[in-house]
Amino acid sequence: MPRKPKQKTAQRDETAQPNAHILGAGEVVEQYITETLETNYMPYAMSVILSRAIPEIDGFKPSHRKLLYTMYKMGLLSGGTIKSANIVGRTMQLNPHGDGPIYETMVRLTRGNEALLHPYIQSKGNFGKAYSRNMQCAASRYTEAKLEPIAAELFADIDKDTVDFVDNYDNTMKEPTLFPVTFPSVLVNANTGIAVGMASSICSFNLREICEATEALIKDADFDINEIIKAPDFVGGGQIVYDEAQMREIFRTGRGSFKVRSKYTVDKANHCIDITQIPPTTTAEAIIEKIIEKVKSGAAREIADVRDETDKKGLKITIDYKRGTDPDKLMKKLYKSTPLEDSFACNFNVLIAGVPRVLGVRDLLLEWIAFRSECVRRRTYFDLNRAKDRLHLLEGLQKILLDIDKAIRIIRSTDEEAEVVPNLMIGFGIDKVQAEYVAEIKLRHLNREYILKRTADIAELRERIEDMEDILASRARVKKIIVSELKSVVEKYAMPRRSEIIFADAESDEEALEEIPDYPVHLFFTKEGYFKKITPQSLRMSGEQKLKDGDSLLLTVEATNNTDLLFFTDRCQVYKAKAADFEDTKASTLGDYVPSKLHMDAGESAVYMAVTTDYKGYMLFFFENGKLAKVDLSAYATKTNRKKLIKAYCDKFPLAAVRQIAEDCELVVQSTAGRILLLNTGAVAPKTTKDTQGVAVMTLKKGHRVAGVRDYREGEFQKPARYRTRSLPAAGALLSAEDAGEQLTL
Repeated sequence: MPRKPKQKTAQRDETAQPNAHILGAGEVVEQYITETLETNYMPYAMSVILSRAIPEIDGFKPSHRKLLYTMYKMGLLSGGTIKSANIVGRTMQLNPHGDGPIYETMVRLTRGNEALLHPYIQSKGNFGKAYSRNMQCAASRYTEAKLEPIAAELFADIDKDTVDFVDNYDNTMKEPTLFPVTFPSVLVNANTGIAVGMASSICSFNLREICEATEALIKDADFDINEIIKAPDFVGGGQIVYDEAQMREIFRTGRGSFKVRSKYTVDKANHCIDITQIPPTTTAEAIIEKIIEKVKSGAAREIADVRDETDKKGLKITIDYKRGTDPDKLMKKLYKSTPLEDSFACNFNVLIAGVPRVLGVRDLLLEWIAFRSECVRRRTYFDLNRAKDRLHLLEGLQKILLDIDKAIRIIRSTDEEAEVVPNLMIGFGIDKVQAEYVAEIKLRHLNREYILKRTADIAELRERIEDMEDILASRARVKKIIVSELKSVVEKYAMPRRSEIIFADAESDEEALEEIPDYPVHLFFTKEGYFKKITPQSLRMSGEQKLKDGDSLLLTVEATNNTDLLFFTDRCQVYKAKAADFEDTKASTLGDYVPSKLHMDAGESAVYMAVTTDYKGYMLFFFENGKLAKVDLSAYATKTNRKKLIKAYCDKFPLAAVRQIAEDCELVVQSTAGRILLLNTGAVAPKTTKDTQGVAVMTLKKGHRVAGVRDYREGEFQKPARYRTRSLPAAGALLSAEDAGEQLTL
């Protein structure tokens, strides 16, 4: 179908001034949405991707680069610190987006903020803490900063054409497109960014390990870097849960996640746990809030108090535990349910030659080697040209020095200043550049010592030029230079690992069960959805069960505190819980209202409670249309700690009754017509599909339905064969006169 051309509909503006005219005013333009996206959305998206959010091979975003380059040009590699506000103001010459974002960028790069493994800015004053959302930095007028010594590695030979320079936003200055950094900074410091339609999340690695792995790759491109780099390394330390297969996948693809645990010490004398290192993806406040939530819900009864004791010495979260508590088991429990153990999601998305690419660690290092090789060659070529220019001048000087007197005579005999250079060119056979250089020599340099030194310089320059030409012609020489620079960086700035590597142990959900105190309990569930857990001792001392007006007990079960509870609702859902999740109570209380306790959906009610420890047996769902769904209880067992399962049973028919059975048994099914069916559940095949429609077991006349189900008691009927049937479905039989007195209310 041919594309519909743009249509313009002119609309008259009645309020327009007679002498005013705005081009395109009052016009409505119809265009395809694809054209709107291409002309309006895509340019913005590409701007965010290429110029804002995604780091490049040098490890920096444009905002980082503008700030650091400004500080470099201000001479802040040496000397004392200066006001941060001054730095921010000067940076606005390159970054026109306001002082607020510039200062936020600066804060993250400082040592005081503790966001980077190797910070580039030395700080003085309050720069906040990355591990705390409440510890905010002071205003820029109160803080001071300068560049850290390692920042010198970012600008090494930047003035020797090692990287390209472009005009700033108003064409008044030049700024570098990349930094010629001498080590793979893209992997040494963590970096995250959210663009349009893509994002980047790069974790930090130990400087020594990265440099040594890069050196190994330079020598052998097929080298397995996992032999040197085992796992990332974070400024806040912590414990990295190491899974070799998982880590290799991240190193290969640049995608995946791994777990980081908090590190703690136990003060047994004071019954407290001191947490001093936390994952980089969370904050102290988030951890404390989650622990408090667990305490309030009864899931962490072992905790007496939790508080933030962070001070100038560093991070410290203190947990007071009750007497008799095993602190190590408590921490394992908290690892599973709080941000004390968190996942770091990796997405190594980096701009390579202006194209976003997700690369693994090895591929990133290879790209950096290619980038750094080009920087070394450009620097060598720059130095080579300078040396050749210098040699050219000295060769001209050498010719003059062979007959200084002649040169003096030429100059003295020349009437006009403008003719000095041409006369020297003619007299000695040199070019204009050489003649200009000779003409500018001071009289004090026309001595023997000066002449001998310059002659020696010529020989040295020729050797240097030959060496640099050899470097440009040899890839091996370039790689050797890079290796030498990497070793120098390691020697100057390498630090021991901060993050401890621990191997993933086979911790299972069964292990967590052992942490729950186990003791006998009596469980009570009412029709209105109230639940009680009472110990045998308390039950013996109690009187009648207190119930809400109009409520009645639906189930009474003897179990243990470790028992799994399955609450089936009228919305065809099941909520899973532990008996331990509920407080021990007394018969004199109403108990916990289950829909509220388990945070059920609005208006949802619990209709039945199943109790199990091994998920053996069956669930029976009787529907009003006479069908029965027999579902294996194992269908509700999950490997994860899922608290809610949807489609717990069929939602196509109204539910008449629910039963949990350990093994096949006989049940009494009664219809509204007064008919009784004595059903053996063994006649119905079990299903593993939870929401199965089941099979018809009772034939019903129009207008009638299944009224209820109850257990069959031996001897209940005088002639039980009357109500049994050999095949299903069956209508059942009307109660005989002799059995009528035995009928129970359903």
